Amino acid sequence: MDLTLQSLSPRCHLTGHGFAEGERVVSFLVRDVSQGGAVVRYDVAEATQADFMTPGPVACRWVQLFKARKAEDNAERTLKLTAETLFLALSDPANERTTENERLLQVLALMLERKRVLRPKGRSADRRRFVYEHAKLHSLHEIEAAELSPEFFLSIQEQLAALVGGSGGGAASAAGDAAKKSDAASGRAGDGT
Repeated sequence: MDLTLQSLSPRCHLTGHGFAEGERVVSFLVRDVSQGGAVVRYDVAEATQADFMTPGPVACRWVQLFKARKAEDNAERTLKLTAETLFLALSDPANERTTENERLLQVLALMLERKRVLRPKGRSADRRRFVYEHAKLHSLHEIEAAELSPEFFLSIQEQLAALVGGSGGGAASAAGDAAKKSDAASGRAGDGT
């Protein structure tokens, strides 16, 4: 899943005011019906997020601290929002973990595990979360453990549809099939780690 989206905006979408260094910014990924159903990123100041009326279904939202881009930053690289960068943004400990984001993280973790971007490292001490290591960054990420059943994929159908388009039924079915194959391959069902 590769989405080409704009990077963090230097200005609030609602007010037009520039973000100050360190200001909390809420980012929304929305399937914007006014733009032909394109997935669009909207950045708003945390203080104004209650006033933001989304122009379509929200796939996910996350909060981050604003940092001005340096001149030497690779703008082309930051334009591409991939499953990997979305996973890293949503799993950042500084971000609020909502139920919707947690479900999306579970699907993204599955996808990235299959691509060998993430390596499963067992469960947390309380056994309530799966622990993954990012292959290149060597960072650890804990994701709430959930049974990846057909009911789970029905519950995330809207988010998947907002990201990949369509009604969501095909996306949920494909993701459910991928989950079954991943569980069988990794032996997660018995998870003796």
